[in-house]
Amino acid sequence: MDQLLEYFGVSTGLLYLLLEIKQHRAMWIVGFLTSFFYIFVFFSSKIYADMGLNIYYVIISIYGFWQWTRNKKEKQPENNSQPEEILYRHITLPLFIGISFSILSIYLLLYYILHYFTDSPIPVGDAFTTAVGIVATWMLARRIIEHWIFWIIVNCVSVYLYYLRGLYPTMFLYLCYALLAGVGLYTWKKKGINTNDNTL
Repeated sequence: MDQLLEYFGVSTGLLYLLLEIKQHRAMWIVGFLTSFFYIFVFFSSKIYADMGLNIYYVIISIYGFWQWTRNKKEKQPENNSQPEEILYRHITLPLFIGISFSILSIYLLLYYILHYFTDSPIPVGDAFTTAVGIVATWMLARRIIEHWIFWIIVNCVSVYLYYLRGLYPTMFLYLCYALLAGVGLYTWKKKGINTNDNTL
């Protein structure tokens, strides 16, 4: 059963990333399903922080879908037949400082919990990928283009972690994630519209 859930998560995970590159709102629905099933996969593999991260993904998928739907209705009320534009904004220095502080705080908290209160075999890596993933997903919901860079780093580290735990289909998925994150960054820069709109 665990392997079946893992393969399902791999399939929907790849679909999610393709939709994310196109900045299609349906990605949040697919992401919801992917994260829901990976909660059970990571629990079985004792990757507890990533399990918690996927609980967070389930919740933020609802927020992300609402955020992107609200913005489309406000900005394109009469052009529903038009393809969705790729809108993005850049990270600012104050926001970068806040994000860095948030990642460090989340990492230290998660590492402490994993190291002292669980039987996690990879507390350092698990805490790191989870801390960065939490912040990067929030950045995606706000259409901050630099979230792709965060995901390239997280996905490369995750490939190694899942190799250590024998989750080979998931390792392949995150290798694809790392490569497609680079494609996503390039696509948003080339086809997207840079805006400083803080409501995105």
